[in-house]
Amino acid sequence: QVQLVESGGGLVQAGDSLRLSCAASGRSISTYAMGWFRQAPGKEREFVAVSSLSGTKTYYITYYTDSVKGRFTISRDNAKNTMYLQMNSLVPEDTAIYYCAAGRSPLELRVGVGVASWGQGTQVTVSS
Repeated sequence: QVQLVESGGGLVQAGDSLRLSCAASGRSISTYAMGWFRQAPGKEREFVAVSSLSGTKTYYITYYTDSVKGRFTISRDNAKNTMYLQMNSLVPEDTAIYYCAAGRSPLELRVGVGVASWGQGTQVTVSS
């Protein structure tokens, strides 16, 4: 089973950038669908982004929720067994605990189904 640990959260101002990391151990993440989720105070956890291996297994497909498209970028370094979320142009509405997750398929992961592992979360706070 894969274990996930997030890092990189913090307190920033609107317009700033942050890069979150999700370090994996136990198994390689190379064939997992890997995703980022977030949970704001008083709200349910929501999908942010997902990365999954293409059918030809030669590249990774990415998908984002509308509110972060053009601002966030999900990526992975399989050699380091680590996934990233580059967050630019942050706004106060991005304030949340951010979680990474590994799953069987991107479609299932996007709705929180078939999750093999969740990280413990990292706090991101964006001040106005």
